[in-house]
Amino acid sequence: MSSIDKRPNGSWRARWREPGGRQRAQHFPRKIDAQQHLASITVDLARGAYIDPDAGRVTVGEYGIAWMAAQPWRASTRDVRERVMRDHVVPHLGHLQLRQLRPSDVQAWVGMLSTSGAAASSVDLYYRTLASVMRSASRDKLVHESPCAGIRLPSADRPSSALVPLTVEQVQTLADEVPDRYRALVLVSAGLGLRQGEACGLTVDRVDFLRRRVTISRQVVTGKTSADHAFGPVKTAASNRTIPLPVSVADVLAAHLAEFGEGADRLIFVTSEGTMVGRQAWSTVFKSATRRRGIDASSHDLRHHCASLLIAAGCSPRAVASFLGHKSAATTLDTYAHLWPSDEGRITEAIDAGFRPSEDYLRTTGTAVGS
Repeated sequence: MSSIDKRPNGSWRARWREPGGRQRAQHFPRKIDAQQHLASITVDLARGAYIDPDAGRVTVGEYGIAWMAAQPWRASTRDVRERVMRDHVVPHLGHLQLRQLRPSDVQAWVGMLSTSGAAASSVDLYYRTLASVMRSASRDKLVHESPCAGIRLPSADRPSSALVPLTVEQVQTLADEVPDRYRALVLVSAGLGLRQGEACGLTVDRVDFLRRRVTISRQVVTGKTSADHAFGPVKTAASNRTIPLPVSVADVLAAHLAEFGEGADRLIFVTSEGTMVGRQAWSTVFKSATRRRGIDASSHDLRHHCASLLIAAGCSPRAVASFLGHKSAATTLDTYAHLWPSDEGRITEAIDAGFRPSEDYLRTTGTAVGS
């Protein structure tokens, strides 16, 4: 039951009952304000969208930290998100109550991050972290809707068309430049299009030399120290895959195992100390090789190289997506569309053929070609 009455001090009190039966009230200086507030409350109650006026008093920082603690993330993801919250969200927006955060605040924050020199990809990560927090607050009915909707983000640092894959010669050069125990890691990454963690986590039992198949179902998850490195799930459900093993890659793997043997847990690639190859260790080795050879690349460019080989061979976007473990062919096209051969020639030929008069038609009408 709801009502409006005038108080002795001249203010107007709007009263209503919440879904649980608790009576609530709010005071306004004008009757019209009380009426409008009560009308809004009535609509929200009818739609099941009622938000407690006292909800949302918790700060963005407090709620964000509690939200992160409840997420089922792997250790590497948690480290990244906690760093984003600690270094970029809390210092600027963390003091605001959830109900106080406005779209203009979020847009101003995004603009500040961009003008301060943060890369577009980094700004996107920071924004997505805050947006996830506010979506959760909306689901918890602490705010009516997320203030992160409709925010304009900076354009990407570089278009996908700027991606230039490594050549076969460059891959071979880098394979020859890294220490011997990592040579096969370069070639296998480039030959199978594996992500860094997938390649470093490859074990002998996942490689079927007889049937020429490789199963990718886990990867190395880098910990804070080498002792903390461990096997973990692959990036996405689509990343779980079994792919064909080319003879050339099989020969590289066989030669590597013959020289270095298996590591602990049947790992194919391990450090000189016999530990898992973590992200930092592999990045340091690979970057040193690229600097010495004057090649601008990261280890992820080995995966791009593999994609370029498949595309050049005429493989479809769906086939490339399946081999690389992308969620969909759309993801593949977003990254590599510019590498597929142009269809301009076929397009113009198709249109010309459609507009070209057929000989049969000309014979039946008696029309001469060129008349």
